[in-house]
Amino acid sequence: MTLPILRGRVTGLPIVLTLASCLLAAPAPGADQPAGASSLAGAQRLFYNGSYAEAAEMARALRSADGADLAAYELLTSALHFQIREAMGKASDRIKASDKNKALAACAECPGLLSAFKEETARSLALARARLKVNAQDDVARFFVGKLNLNHVWLHLGTLGRRTAWSEYREARRSIEAVLKRDPAHVRARVAHAWIEYIVDTRVPFGFQWILGGGDRKKALAAVKAAASADTDFFVRTEARFALWEMQIREKLVADAVATARALLVDFPGNRDLVKFVDTHK
Repeated sequence: MTLPILRGRVTGLPIVLTLASCLLAAPAPGADQPAGASSLAGAQRLFYNGSYAEAAEMARALRSADGADLAAYELLTSALHFQIREAMGKASDRIKASDKNKALAACAECPGLLSAFKEETARSLALARARLKVNAQDDVARFFVGKLNLNHVWLHLGTLGRRTAWSEYREARRSIEAVLKRDPAHVRARVAHAWIEYIVDTRVPFGFQWILGGGDRKKALAAVKAAASADTDFFVRTEARFALWEMQIREKLVADAVATARALLVDFPGNRDLVKFVDTHK
């Protein structure tokens, strides 16, 4: 079964998938690793500054064969996705933005990136599921089963415009909701679930929403706003702040979106999307 009408933009996918950072920025709270260190914080700093290839390379070096570093795998798949999105955007300069098939066909880099994304997603999901077989209460592994599946969903339904990923969506939602049932304060799970609710409410015809578990855009916006100011790890809060910015743009809350973008630029001055957005709305 295919998932009905969940569409996204080549240049405007949820940053929850979101997941990135820049070595030029000053050290941020919760990110006390040296700028050049091969660390998850370093890879995240590259990612949120839009240096996706560099973030992917660093995350690739951090992942382990035993699934102990699922966060590195998840960041790697996010970075690969954003590389694909960026490459398709460049390839579509002379193609209608809505024609994603032509943009993909014109993208020389995309086949290799897509192959890597598929391989890394399959490997990381296998590791996460194996951890759950050993310990069904492993909520870290359960969250990453959900988040890795969501990365697949955002890539295929949003960036590539393919009406597939029904099974991935179901496993993602089921996993994220299971984590929240056990730990309602799990910030990353709250943000991921907010994106699920937002996309279902805004992109799926009303008659089909119940099939996908329902959605509520207002509830989703309130959830990411709360997560963006939560007392938590710097990069967990950063993911929520980027999600808030993206939702504010989608909701046409321009003044709020500009304020969020300006605040993000303090920590991530190298992010070209933030810079462009602020410059456009001066």
